[in-house]
Amino acid sequence: MNPAISYVPFEQMDERMKAEMERCAKHGTPRPESSAVRAHSPQAFWAFADSWQSQFHSGVVDHAIKDLCRVYISRTVKCEFCGNQRSEKATTAGLQEQQYDELLNFETSDLYDDRQKAALAYAEAIAWGSQDLDGLWARLHAHFSEQELVELGCCIALTFGQQSWIRLLGIDHHQYMAGTAASMAPGFETAEELAVSKADPRYWAANSQA
Repeated sequence: MNPAISYVPFEQMDERMKAEMERCAKHGTPRPESSAVRAHSPQAFWAFADSWQSQFHSGVVDHAIKDLCRVYISRTVKCEFCGNQRSEKATTAGLQEQQYDELLNFETSDLYDDRQKAALAYAEAIAWGSQDLDGLWARLHAHFSEQELVELGCCIALTFGQQSWIRLLGIDHHQYMAGTAASMAPGFETAEELAVSKADPRYWAANSQA
């Protein structure tokens, strides 16, 4: 399936953009396909790349919490492109695949601590609203500083907007700068494995509660 907006050919990019694309292919989050679409607008390309680096890959909030929130948003908006990626940094920090699997049931799961659950409640409220704002803010302030809440909120908001758009684009993995498995979830490392995983009736996007 071709994306609704084409991928910019690698050879048409300048050297700085090529370097960022090579980083995407080597380390992922984001993988190259979404960046190759953004490359139609250099301003949009760098606005996202720089914001993502400073808010998602850097900052004061635990990176593992940010990745849980990122994938939670993926699951709720059914952005398969983002939902099938894992942050290498979060995996190194100790996040387990089971913790991604339980995200839509985070409140009742014993796989998350109270701080992680508060962050996921924040992501849920940013995306879908909250019936108890006073309770939500009391919970958040109990676990995060105001600096952390701003950073995490901006990261979640950027994730929500980008993933909603990426879902609409219809892009997928292994279509651009193919041949690497960087940051792919287990069972999605190659084009062949991706096809098999998506055909499985247990595939998360086929069973999402969203």
